[in-house]
Amino acid sequence: MEFLEKLRIEPKNYGASTGTNWFKTETEGEIKVISPVDGKLITTVYQSSKDDYEKIIEQAIDAFKYWRTVPAPKRGEIVRQIGMRLREYKKELGMLVSYEMGKSIQEGWGEVQEMIDICDFAVGQSRMLYGLTMHSERPKHRMYEQWHPLGIVGIVTAFNFPVAVWSWNAMIAAVCGDVCIWKPSSKTPLSAIATQKIIADVLKENNLPEGIFSLIIGKGATVGERMLEDKRVPLISITGSTAVGRHAAEVIGRRLGRAILELGGNNAIIITPDADLKLAITATVFGAVGTAGQRCTTTRRLIIHESIFDKVRESLIKAYESLKIGNPLDEKNHMGPLVDKAAVELYINALEEVKKEGGKIIYGGELLKGPGYESGCYVKPALVEAENHYKIVQEETFAPILYLIKYSGSVENAIAIQNDVPQGLSSAIFTNNLREAETFLSAWGSDCGIANVNIGTSGAEIGGAFGGEKETGGGRESGSDVWKAYMRRQTNTINFSTELPLAQGIKFEI
Repeated sequence: MEFLEKLRIEPKNYGASTGTNWFKTETEGEIKVISPVDGKLITTVYQSSKDDYEKIIEQAIDAFKYWRTVPAPKRGEIVRQIGMRLREYKKELGMLVSYEMGKSIQEGWGEVQEMIDICDFAVGQSRMLYGLTMHSERPKHRMYEQWHPLGIVGIVTAFNFPVAVWSWNAMIAAVCGDVCIWKPSSKTPLSAIATQKIIADVLKENNLPEGIFSLIIGKGATVGERMLEDKRVPLISITGSTAVGRHAAEVIGRRLGRAILELGGNNAIIITPDADLKLAITATVFGAVGTAGQRCTTTRRLIIHESIFDKVRESLIKAYESLKIGNPLDEKNHMGPLVDKAAVELYINALEEVKKEGGKIIYGGELLKGPGYESGCYVKPALVEAENHYKIVQEETFAPILYLIKYSGSVENAIAIQNDVPQGLSSAIFTNNLREAETFLSAWGSDCGIANVNIGTSGAEIGGAFGGEKETGGGRESGSDVWKAYMRRQTNTINFSTELPLAQGIKFEI
């Protein structure tokens, strides 16, 4: 395929790089990268070894010694060039994301655009790494705080956003003066390899050392656990399931390292009697079936007032019937496949479980077969009448299943249902009632890290802090002041007097 050639994806690819240097290890086995679009083998990737990991760490340590001395605006200039280079490869990289992962081509291009946008954001941030000044209680003393680079940042990403989430972390970390080691999902290694080659060109053109941006693809036992336990990696950002995040937090916590955890979501939209239903239905459908239900911000629960429940249900069925499911590289299609057959199995098992608990499938729920669906990864998105307390509803199933839940009475009842799950990532309410909207946004309203009014749960602008509470992990990435997570804070006091006042008024004469 032409886009693979332009991105320099080879028939066989190596999985470890410090920039332009790729390690040639071939002893740890190969990942066969199968496209969920057509079930065909794209290519293979050699997995990395323990020695590869150690070499990457050593190179990153050396690179950090240099990179932290580069003025932040100069670091921002490198990120600006990376953003410009990504613009040149947007079409091809977006196609690879779509073909390797299965999301629609529009979403693939949108993901690369997010990378470009965060580069632009980080360039501005490179001139705004602000500290504070504070008045000292001691005469002729000045106090202030400053922020210094932290060191090596490990970035562990998931398959559903194979490149964008890396950029949210890496571009901010880079302008902060950190160096990055990226461990991508083994389900989508090619998108990471292509990205590594794109940014390596920029580093080479600027005569920068190896190790500022590194990539390592390998088994969890070989690479992942080693990174979690490595005291030389002060911060690790992890996107994944709650189970993965809980284990990582325990390992990192034992060595008193830092973690940014972006974990599971069980996101709900509340629709009240005062909602604009046209907006609500549009947002719900996109939120539930976009990326085939494989976003952490996917709409998984729809909490509908009993007075409009039947109307909303019928509108959703009609909307779902109009969806076009097929090859995601065809722009006419709304939804592509799940990432692999294991994801399909989770989808089928979840629907079986919800039926056992008393749920009713009112649309979809089948594996699609026939021409165009040969990969075995295409499903019909499901609408299910359910209750919030069902065990399966309390869990995050990474698939296009939307649970319709009825509520009665006031909006407070709907908010209580929404909050009554272990996860706390994204939430939304559709209402034109100011009191309902403000209640939803209040301290006693939504308990999620993201709370929206008259806009859906899925997607996020890079200017805002992205992340959630409870079992979502509490981490924040991308915009706002999240840059502080990638730096170490230092408080400084300068005495420009001729005396040395001591704490608590202690007198100490020499």
